[in-house]
Amino acid sequence: MEAAYVFAVRFRLDPGMGVSVSPAAFETRLRRPADEPGEPGWLFFRDNLWRGDLADPEGFRELTADALGVPVESVEYRALETDREYYDALKSAIGDDLAAFNADGVDEVLSKYLGSSVEVTG
Repeated sequence: MEAAYVFAVRFRLDPGMGVSVSPAAFETRLRRPADEPGEPGWLFFRDNLWRGDLADPEGFRELTADALGVPVESVEYRALETDREYYDALKSAIGDDLAAFNADGVDEVLSKYLGSSVEVTG
């Protein structure tokens, strides 16, 4: 099973020692591996996303800056990229505990947190 949360990250280089860079700002894609359903961390989507956007953009920006070691200007959630096996396991795990999501069905949960930002391959 393979899956990753993908983010667009805009960061800035802020060199010292009297040097400069041009351009100083860059955009890149950050991939965070998705934990297997049922494993610690698998609820990342529930804890960090809402309707396909970051629930706390500023907090996530700060975490991303710490992880990358550069000043980060912005982070935007793009998609959960997943294979069919992971996606099926995710839906099964969600369905096993709908009460944890305050929802009546798996599709409602996926829409509530991931919006339409899921890309399934295979």
